[in-house]
Amino acid sequence: MPAIDVAVGVMRKSDGSLLLAQRPPGKPYAGYWEFPGGKVEPSESVLDALKREFEEELGVKVLQAQPWCCVEHVYPHAHVHLHFFIIRAWQGEPQSLEGQAFAWQGNVEVEPVLPATIPLLEWLYRVDQ
Repeated sequence: MPAIDVAVGVMRKSDGSLLLAQRPPGKPYAGYWEFPGGKVEPSESVLDALKREFEEELGVKVLQAQPWCCVEHVYPHAHVHLHFFIIRAWQGEPQSLEGQAFAWQGNVEVEPVLPATIPLLEWLYRVDQ
């Protein structure tokens, strides 16, 4: 199965806390926590997809996003190529525009966490130590 490109944003406050969103009912892995983002449309760049998804899902305008890493993960329902960006500058406060829960986390206490997200959280914590 071909990989689906997905733009993912790691919103990070100056205190180090990260924004995680919970996948809504009706989607694969409903109830799991992940970094927000979404599929890249055929006519857009990964960065444009990131900005669009954050406006559509959270009502946040991304002002600055730094490419961080790419990860491939094969789920039972899809093969994804995740393009991660670190977001430190944005306009607006996150809102639940698609009915999803979200939470700022210093030490991640929400669960379950989407499998592709777990190693990235561990890496972020190691770097901050």
